[in-house]
Amino acid sequence: MSILVAPDSFKGTFTAAEVAGHIAAGIRSAGGSASELPVADGGEGTTEALARGLDARPVRVTTIGPWGEPVDAAIGLTADGTAVVELAAASGLNLPSDGGRDPFAASTYGTGVLIAEAARHGARRIVVAAGGSATTDGGAGAIAAIEERGGLRGAELVILSDVTTRFSDAARVFGPQKGAGPAAVELLTRRLELLAESFVRDFGRDPRLVDRTGAAGGFSGGMWARYGARLVSGADYVLDLLGFDAQLTASSAVVVGEGRLDSQTGQGKIIGAILARAGTKPVYAVVGSVDPDLGDYAEGFARIIVAGDPAAMHAAGSELARAASATCPAAPAYL
Repeated sequence: MSILVAPDSFKGTFTAAEVAGHIAAGIRSAGGSASELPVADGGEGTTEALARGLDARPVRVTTIGPWGEPVDAAIGLTADGTAVVELAAASGLNLPSDGGRDPFAASTYGTGVLIAEAARHGARRIVVAAGGSATTDGGAGAIAAIEERGGLRGAELVILSDVTTRFSDAARVFGPQKGAGPAAVELLTRRLELLAESFVRDFGRDPRLVDRTGAAGGFSGGMWARYGARLVSGADYVLDLLGFDAQLTASSAVVVGEGRLDSQTGQGKIIGAILARAGTKPVYAVVGSVDPDLGDYAEGFARIIVAGDPAAMHAAGSELARAASATCPAAPAYL
């Protein structure tokens, strides 16, 4: 019996690869067979998951953060011409700043540098994970950086996100978590409206009318309006690119994981996408914590185990190896 171990990262504590490794080690210690497939849904850790799954080589790039400080980031380049860029690496909310964290000043310019560098290295398809941004600039900074550095050079641009928010709503929906108070949200919204009008005037494309254009503070909308970027579900795109379905077919069960399991997990997140694809195969969850109001969503799992450190993850893997070799319980159990 082979178990597919496909967790997301435990954000801020363990990478998806680390979580997969600890769980898989526990499975093997109990005599089971495990395949490791770290995953992500377009947010933190997407570049690492795709680079590992696609055997991409890292290319280090010096760029700038959302508030202008130098940042060392990496893009992943594959042999078939795919590049992977993580917006959070250059324009992320968690990047340090010595001069304050003004949500109005935060720019995606540094992400544009990464995209332009990917194109300069010959990428034919550039995949951008759009989660975790500090910005609400509608992609204006990124567009400036890309144009200054020679454009996309014919590359296709694909933006991964787990939200369907539209361009005009980006500041209202995401601004407060980036430090924008009511007055700043109003100013940011007005700036996005003016930018959208310029896109209509210059390119004949209105991001206010299209789902997913509000991701990363409107970054995805700017990329769609200026470059015709494809805006797609991060979770499904990542699973397809990593060949998840084929690996699932070859497995008897699958283990998912993330830092906190809650009702929003099923709303475009990677675990929800895996549950939708699993069919009759048992799905086990190893997570850092569980929302007490998880409700009916818990019924999708054969078992949920809370494991917040490497030893607990290893023990969870051992337990799941034994559970997967027996009859799966009819209802979820909490250990």
